[in-house]
Amino acid sequence: MKNASPPTAATSVIEHPGRPALAGMLVAELGERTGCAICTSLLAQLGATVVVVEPASPRFDTGSLSDKWNWRAQMMAGKLSMPAADRAAVAQLVACADVLVTSSDWDASDLSLAQRPARQIHCDITAWGADAQEAACCEVQMQALTGILATTGLPDGDAMPAPVPLLETLCGVNAAGAILAAWRHVQRTGGGQQIDMALYDSGFAAMSSFFSRLLVDAGGAGGVRRMGNQHTLSAPWNVYKASDGWILICTGSNDQWRRLCVLMGQEALAQDARYLHPQDRVAHVDEVDALVQAWAGARTSRECVSGFAQASIPGGPVATIDLFPREPNLEHRQMVQALDPRPGQEPFYIAASPLWMSRTAGKASVCVPLPGQDAAQVTRLLHERDEQPAHALAQSPRTAQPLAGLRIVEIGHYTTAPVAARHLAALGAEVVKVEPPDGEAARSWAPLQQGQSVFYTVSNSGKQGVTLDLSTQQGCDELRELLTTADVLVENLKPGTLAKRGFAPAQLAQAYPRLVICAISGFGADSIYAARPAFDTVVQGMSGLMHLIRSAGIPLKTGISTADVMGAAMAMVAILGALQEREHSGRGQFIDLSMQDIVAWATQTRWNGWQPGAAMQVLHCADGDLLAIGAAPAASSPPASREQMAEHIRQAGGRSAPVLAPAEVLASPQTARRRLHFRVTDARGQWPALAVPMRLLGTPAQVTGPGPQLGADNDALLGTARRASIH
Repeated sequence: MKNASPPTAATSVIEHPGRPALAGMLVAELGERTGCAICTSLLAQLGATVVVVEPASPRFDTGSLSDKWNWRAQMMAGKLSMPAADRAAVAQLVACADVLVTSSDWDASDLSLAQRPARQIHCDITAWGADAQEAACCEVQMQALTGILATTGLPDGDAMPAPVPLLETLCGVNAAGAILAAWRHVQRTGGGQQIDMALYDSGFAAMSSFFSRLLVDAGGAGGVRRMGNQHTLSAPWNVYKASDGWILICTGSNDQWRRLCVLMGQEALAQDARYLHPQDRVAHVDEVDALVQAWAGARTSRECVSGFAQASIPGGPVATIDLFPREPNLEHRQMVQALDPRPGQEPFYIAASPLWMSRTAGKASVCVPLPGQDAAQVTRLLHERDEQPAHALAQSPRTAQPLAGLRIVEIGHYTTAPVAARHLAALGAEVVKVEPPDGEAARSWAPLQQGQSVFYTVSNSGKQGVTLDLSTQQGCDELRELLTTADVLVENLKPGTLAKRGFAPAQLAQAYPRLVICAISGFGADSIYAARPAFDTVVQGMSGLMHLIRSAGIPLKTGISTADVMGAAMAMVAILGALQEREHSGRGQFIDLSMQDIVAWATQTRWNGWQPGAAMQVLHCADGDLLAIGAAPAASSPPASREQMAEHIRQAGGRSAPVLAPAEVLASPQTARRRLHFRVTDARGQWPALAVPMRLLGTPAQVTGPGPQLGADNDALLGTARRASIH
């Protein structure tokens, strides 16, 4: 399969390829964590030169899911390899690199070998943070310690670990975003930056939907529990067994429920008092699921999915991973690449880049170097850099936030676009959130504070807010006025929605040549499913992730909204990459992000038949559950405490971690030490807030206020157009 190409002219702006966004950036990768490799892979896809210092005897810990060498081909594609044994060359690399990526808790990289430049960005990816005293933890332990494990599984079953490096991947993507923000700061000030990335912080931020209830009702922990594939606010929302495989159905509205009833040939159900409203269907969820299962079980998955498409119902098959995810849209978007097989060997599959960008498309190379083979090339590269002139003088204060001076216009709902814009706001950008006159749907999600959803408040912190009715000429004119001063438009509407109002990518590019347009959707704008609605659960199923997590044979989504949070992080990376390219070309571009691409990309460690080499199980102890990896003693009677059981496991040569519930995570000393939740204030009073996981020590991220009151900034930001309409 081929590398992903930029979106077609039918969906995008026709562009000649621009200069790679990170051309000229030299990245030294010394860290052994998977998150380090994920981070630098994205930088390489955006055009950076990445040199990996490769040990002669790399560690292969297949039970941790944290050692990047378990998946060397995927982690090394498109990079250069040099041997760690050549200490003089490593010292020279460290001294010349623009960016240094390490994992100080997982390996012992000796950074004292060289005098590092003041303008260098050093990003350290660890489990707990660079200042922690705790022992290093691996991926699956961190899933347990951040609440992700406790919230994944069937309601009446055990907690289920995700057998892929979800947190390493998410932290790696966040780290790439932090580096891109810091790089913008370097180019304006000449000053370097220390970046402290913790898997714990990324996991904590990903749990925001669970924490929203606890932040305003500490006694409501009992209502925060495993839901399997169900939803607390809507039904039917689950997996169902068709005659030949599993399918997903996620109805998010009464209208979708009515269409499903028609599809099932049971129109009367839509008027049945037991199922009339979402809360009614949730109250009778077992009955609803039984009705849908009876319909699905009598049909093939193809028949079911065809019906969903015709009725515009979010749903699809649970894609299987057989060497790689088998799914038509992933094939359409060319998300799977095959390395050329050696004689007598089967092809080896790796993921293409999820960064679909019209000018600087992410390029995932199929070139995988042999260990140390690029030493001579790296030596020449370093010699050339020694002869380059010094960096330009500072142009702005070193204390300014890296994204200061940028304006982002966000038209977002729920999670992906709102959280991406929230990250950019915390890094210094001015974000203007555009909502319909009655507000985005998430404003009404329980629990509420002063009539405003806590989930909405947290996801939209630090923004200004305006309301526009884009069904009217005035609303469209007001949006055009906003865009005249914008650097970025980020949205996660159904593909084609803005085009119907005269805001197609080509039209925007003509009117605003410097505008970066980032569209995030379930399956991409260039997609065989462009008209199909999508929710996080559907995307997890259709990317292969749910195929890997099973309880009693039932495929399961992760407790966190993996597609949403990874989509938000990837949008941040793509936007900052496009802004970097604009520094040279003066032009914006169109970004077409598919959450399905992103989650499939995150599963590639399980392609080609790879399996974890150590058993993982959850043990029930006297004071809660404990995750055991690699070794677990026989159950004792009476049950031992978590601490006692953990000691038994350690003595047997395994590792463990307590499976913390969301309330335990929120109250954890680590959460307090990293100050991951706090209060912010506006004219209405105090509101809960969560920290962003990008920790730039020189220019710290700042959450300046809660999500805005509906239309709070209409007068300040829409005055010109509105005054003109009155006269």
